[in-house]
Amino acid sequence: MKYLFFLLIFLTTTVQAISQSDTTGTSIDSLRKIQLNEVVISASRVSESILKSPVSIEVIDARRIRLSAQPSYFDAIENLKGVQLLTSSLGFKVYNTRGFAATTNVRFVQLVDGRDNQAPHIGAPIASALAPSDLDIQQVEVVPGVASALYGMNALNGLVNILTRNPFDSQGLSIGQKTGLNHVGDAGVSAKVYYETSIRYAHQLGNHFAFKVNMVYQKGYDWVADNHDDLNPNGNASLGLFGADNPAYDPVNGYGNEAANRRTLTLGGKRYSIGRTGYYERESTDYGLQNLRGDLSLHYRFSPTVELAYTYQGATLDNVYQRTNRFRLDNYRLDQHSITFTTPSIQIRAYRSSENTGDSYNIRSMAENIDKSFKTDNQWFTDFTNRFNLDTQTGLAVTDALRDARSVADQGRPIPGTQTFNDLITKLRDINNWDIGAALRVQSWMYHAEGQVEPTKVLWQRFRQQTGLTIQAGFDFRRYVVFPDGNYFINPTEQGKNLVYGKTGGFVQLSRTFFNDKLKVAGSVRVDKNTYFDARLNPRLSVVYSPSETHNIRLSYQNGYRFPSLFEGFTNINSGGVKRVGGLPIMSHGIYENAYLVTSINAFQAAITTDVNTNKLTTEQAIQKNKGLLKQSPYTYLKPEQVNSYELGYKGLLIKNRLYVDADVYYTAYQNFIAQVNANLAKGSNPDSLAYYFSSATTQDRYRLWTNSQTRVYNYGASLGLRYSLTQNWSAGGNASFAKLDRADNGDGLESSFNTPRWITNLSVSNGNLWRGLGFSVNYKHQDAFLWQSELATGTVSAINTVDAQVSYRIQPIHLLVKVGGTNLTNKYYYTFIGGPAVGGLYYTNLVWEPRF
Repeated sequence: MKYLFFLLIFLTTTVQAISQSDTTGTSIDSLRKIQLNEVVISASRVSESILKSPVSIEVIDARRIRLSAQPSYFDAIENLKGVQLLTSSLGFKVYNTRGFAATTNVRFVQLVDGRDNQAPHIGAPIASALAPSDLDIQQVEVVPGVASALYGMNALNGLVNILTRNPFDSQGLSIGQKTGLNHVGDAGVSAKVYYETSIRYAHQLGNHFAFKVNMVYQKGYDWVADNHDDLNPNGNASLGLFGADNPAYDPVNGYGNEAANRRTLTLGGKRYSIGRTGYYERESTDYGLQNLRGDLSLHYRFSPTVELAYTYQGATLDNVYQRTNRFRLDNYRLDQHSITFTTPSIQIRAYRSSENTGDSYNIRSMAENIDKSFKTDNQWFTDFTNRFNLDTQTGLAVTDALRDARSVADQGRPIPGTQTFNDLITKLRDINNWDIGAALRVQSWMYHAEGQVEPTKVLWQRFRQQTGLTIQAGFDFRRYVVFPDGNYFINPTEQGKNLVYGKTGGFVQLSRTFFNDKLKVAGSVRVDKNTYFDARLNPRLSVVYSPSETHNIRLSYQNGYRFPSLFEGFTNINSGGVKRVGGLPIMSHGIYENAYLVTSINAFQAAITTDVNTNKLTTEQAIQKNKGLLKQSPYTYLKPEQVNSYELGYKGLLIKNRLYVDADVYYTAYQNFIAQVNANLAKGSNPDSLAYYFSSATTQDRYRLWTNSQTRVYNYGASLGLRYSLTQNWSAGGNASFAKLDRADNGDGLESSFNTPRWITNLSVSNGNLWRGLGFSVNYKHQDAFLWQSELATGTVSAINTVDAQVSYRIQPIHLLVKVGGTNLTNKYYYTFIGGPAVGGLYYTNLVWEPRF
């Protein structure tokens, strides 16, 4: 609660200071006008006042985007209440709300005008790669928490709906030019120029037809992931080998030296954990960033309220991003075609998305296979062992012998930057097999159709007048189609044919007001049927009590389901020596039944090492003594994830309608929470020899399995947002959000991956017209330190404190807005997650020529 206290003190002080400086005596009720007129659609899929929304919802419109201290609307979303940002790269940012964050966030949906713009094969968006231009934004709506009752698949943690300008209502030519500088003062990289050019043109032809075209070209140099912290600092603790002396050193952003690239060697009667040397990420990838994206929309209005629209969106992308591993995207392509028909009571939409990963590759597999290309693992560890034994026999100290053995085993190793090294990258990036190459070659498609009708709005008005009921109903149909490339995806039942996966669903929502419209009760129920699972029911119930126009109390309950994504259900890849398989029975039959938890195997091997190195037991004696530590995996095949969520909130205007208050508390319970577990299989079938198989890395197969938690997972939290408007231009605001995982860790080997800071706070002050078109805004952000868990890396993300600011000048006669600003002005580098890049300051100018000003 300390940050809420500081937040309130800051706002009170700011408001008092501004009030004392306002000597005009003019009473301007701008905030009340804005809030009472602000309409959202994402909370209930129909237009309604934001103050009377039945669930928590955050909105940022075009005006607030222009005033924000961030260079784009996609960046400005970060400062909304309850939003957590993960920066995988300068061109790839992932948002999450209310916990369980991931760099591939399949529980959070990103919509553009109601269309899901995810990459089909992973079930999550490639950040802003297919998002609209800044020039085309009407407003952005963020719904934190469960939204699956109305939106269906995936919307368990929330959704963002990006709404664009209609060409009938917003015409003309707009041009934007951003120019920036990053890597300022970076010891490893010289300062780099970033730029982004945007063009929008919309025009109406006659009374019925209008079109718009958007184009964005972005180029820069990405943030660098070069964290050298050791993920395995105690790998040789029983031998007193730490830091630079640890031969199992595993740097966060070094690849080819992970657990799958290590062996336990018995040298001089002691057990050593030895890893191959590996390569750093910055040595084995390109950090150039390039994104070309655009869209074309054709709109035909049969009448002022009936419209048919076709939209094409396309994008190509070159940058780095992260899932379980780090990837370099090259010539990555996304396309979407959609048709939408709308009337006052009916909306029908159909779209097709396609994805082609082009020349992309897995950076981790690249590093591993560069190592293996000059010397196999067996040969490398043999050379290491022979040299170590020779050195110690001649009296060389152990630490010196370890270093010399590595130097000898590494002889012939390709050196980064050389032609041999570069030729290997070219070769490996074209081999679509991660055992020997690194290529990411996925082609996938998503087909989606949905319809929504509100019959009581037009056709059944008499029924509505008689009963007071508003009825809304909808359906959706979705199919994923993936080409089985033989590495990432296979078709387990029909070889050579595309893999098909999908669902159908529908919902009905009824609402009614009571007591002269002061009380609104709404209930909805949704049914979804997936290809591999039985139908599931998702109900939602909400109550909004509005004793006056400016005070609204809401209470809601939602039950939601999430079916496993295509990636979770059908994965079939060998990544870093670990086989990742989908959790559906057709993909992993026989694995779950015979797997042992890696947590228990690690404990077993550590106990053997301690007994051999410290307690002077033989390896045979140590195995027999500790084999009871091995635990068979209790997990089984995937089931749909279920959630029950409760939320209580308040929205209102206080202090003569100048202070906007939005507060909420929530409690969420997950059942069959979908997560991953590491579990291995012995390379033999003799049950009496299991302990011997699991005592060595070479006699077991490593798996990472998608499964469900066997315990209920709970999390809860609260948030408070305040915005004070003193005059038409002065505004001060802030928000604080609290989130906590309420589940005891039972050491079962399952990663809950809550990955969320306990506190996130934002404070801001802005004035859009301080003096003759001169404006400014300043934003301060604090984020608590938190535990990050993932397959790539686990560790503590340090607290983040950043200041963003901008100064703008509006030259009205020529319709030009000049904006100069910076994010992370202090240029103190920070990580948003372990394994990701270090994010420094970005200093920018933004010129926007737009006749609408």
